[in-house]
Amino acid sequence: QVQLVESGGGLVQPGGSLRLSCAASGNIKSINAMGWYRQAPGKQRELVAAFTSGSSTNYADSVKGRFTISRDNVKNTVYLQMNSLKPEDTAVYYCNAEVTHWLIRGTYSGDYWGQGTQVTVSS
Repeated sequence: QVQLVESGGGLVQPGGSLRLSCAASGNIKSINAMGWYRQAPGKQRELVAAFTSGSSTNYADSVKGRFTISRDNVKNTVYLQMNSLKPEDTAVYYCNAEVTHWLIRGTYSGDYWGQGTQVTVSS
């Protein structure tokens, strides 16, 4: 099994910054894609930023130039640096990863989600 543990959410004033972290653990063979989604009240979950297969990055238009995704492959951790935060960035942020992990015999590839971390941007 694979676990994704997020940290770094909180309350911040407009224009402020936060850094989210997501660490993957388990009997991991490889992480094929990893990134962040968010869901605001009454809205659908949406992609914020992600490393896709092949190591390219993908950002939502609404966060380009303000958010930066990075990763530490040794630690199986992905980060989201969020600058110039706006009230409309308020949401629960979820980490997502497509992971191949070892079984007793063979491997299994699956899509995993973290528990979510609340980000609130308000004065």
